[in-house]
Amino acid sequence: MEIAEKIADFVTSFSYEDLDEPIIKEAKRRIIDTIAVARGALNSPPHLVNKEVSKYFRGDTPLLFGGNSTVDFASFYNTFLIRYLDFNDTYLSKEPLHPSDMIGAFLAVASTFDLDGKKLIEAIAAGYEVGVKLCDATSLRKKGFDHVTFLQIGAAAGLAKLLDLNKEQTVNAISLTLVPNIALRETRSGELSMWKAGAAADASRKATFAVILAKHGLTGPAKPFSGRMGLINIIAKDFDTSAFDKLSKGGILSTSLKKYPVEYHAEAVVEAGKKISTKTDKITKIEVETYEAAKTIIADEEKWNPTNKETADHSLPYILAYTILKKDFWLEAYTKDSIFDNKVRDLMKKIVVYEKEDYTKVYPRELPVKVIVYTNDGGKEEVEIRNPRGYYNNPMTDNELEEKYLKLNGRKEELNILWRIEELKVKQVVTSIKGI
Repeated sequence: MEIAEKIADFVTSFSYEDLDEPIIKEAKRRIIDTIAVARGALNSPPHLVNKEVSKYFRGDTPLLFGGNSTVDFASFYNTFLIRYLDFNDTYLSKEPLHPSDMIGAFLAVASTFDLDGKKLIEAIAAGYEVGVKLCDATSLRKKGFDHVTFLQIGAAAGLAKLLDLNKEQTVNAISLTLVPNIALRETRSGELSMWKAGAAADASRKATFAVILAKHGLTGPAKPFSGRMGLINIIAKDFDTSAFDKLSKGGILSTSLKKYPVEYHAEAVVEAGKKISTKTDKITKIEVETYEAAKTIIADEEKWNPTNKETADHSLPYILAYTILKKDFWLEAYTKDSIFDNKVRDLMKKIVVYEKEDYTKVYPRELPVKVIVYTNDGGKEEVEIRNPRGYYNNPMTDNELEEKYLKLNGRKEELNILWRIEELKVKQVVTSIKGI
């Protein structure tokens, strides 16, 4: 059976009343986290670009933190804010994903069609489930393609749920999203650019456009996955179709929040760095043992000389050196002064990173990292972290999530609104959330 048809069967099979309370609760936690990290990006350079560009796309859809645009550009705009800090949620499997990138599109479309928070939560449950199953089915990054190819399919599924598309319309929505839009991994190769966040924003925009086309009757190729020229035959012959044998609505429960504003494989690195007590002037060498994905993604050649925020937040050596020196890691780590700090650069030169086979074997059930510090008097200090705070099996509490929201300039009264979003219209919520 064509995967798009399985997705359509799932999307049209449930309603809000069928969702278990833990799924509803986790969806609301993701909305809170998403608004928090989006606000934290309001002064970022790409946001200033997008704010200016929005003037060319005049419409009635409210943008996060003020303004209006077309529904598809609002999806792009919202998602760029959500993704820019690299501080929103994550799913790790054969392919990684930041599933809350979808929420930028969900907010835009729900506002446009005057839908309530229950429909938003339905969309999140559907989109997350599809997104994580795609990541369980195959790796895109190892083939040279980007994870936003899967993000946009999850977003299309969630948007189809949001707008109550029937099965045929949902298949068309997925096809119109996938077939024209295969993203290259070059986005995340070497020194990174603003497009690291823009790729997710563009995926949200394309999914929004495709779903609205499908809603009004536009058709797409019938077999976007299994066709002769479909995704599986052309890109992913190892695609595990059994991942879609059972779609359960609970995919969101296996996704993870971030406590620190770094690429997820570096969350444990920050925790380990904070525990290192050795004085930096005594350190002669720092060995880091970790799993393949972490070494490949955040310790490749270009990550040893970051020159911008986009590369620094994917740089294991930078993140570790900064944390050991400062005993914390927050947004000020991404100023030019911090990135080019001589003390940080000198400590980075003492770091070496190894893949440890035993760690690779337990990934992604665990995200282990060991930091071993050697000193000039022959001493040694070791810190091992198996799972960072925020990982799905070591979750942040509601209080910790609220602390993150407030630390990113959120307001307490907004939290009261967001925790009861199922009682409200989404447009009402979006227009009530203010900027800095």
